[in-house]
Amino acid sequence: MPLRSCRVTIQDLDGVSHTVEVMAGTLYEAVARGVAALRGNEWVKGIAQGPSVVKVSVADVRVEHEVKFAQFLKWLDRPPRSPRDVSARHEIRSFLGMPAKSLSGFEQR
Repeated sequence: MPLRSCRVTIQDLDGVSHTVEVMAGTLYEAVARGVAALRGNEWVKGIAQGPSVVKVSVADVRVEHEVKFAQFLKWLDRPPRSPRDVSARHEIRSFLGMPAKSLSGFEQR
């Protein structure tokens, strides 16, 4: 099986969750590599065994983006280019609690 990037999250004996990224070809290989990686970490108080849950998130291609907040605000205030643009900006303003076409409510916060 091809190797995939996996985020493995496991709780320690104190109930604290720890996440590590590993490369694995199967689910159980990801669990094993995650346990092995966390076992030697000084921040982990020991891996809880028994009824604890191991969460594995698999991504064939993980993508990260960085946007300057000023750039985001500039985009949000720019005139829309399409109906899809209007809808997207309206939705974003809505869940930010901003007025439909103004940034004034956001800038005062």
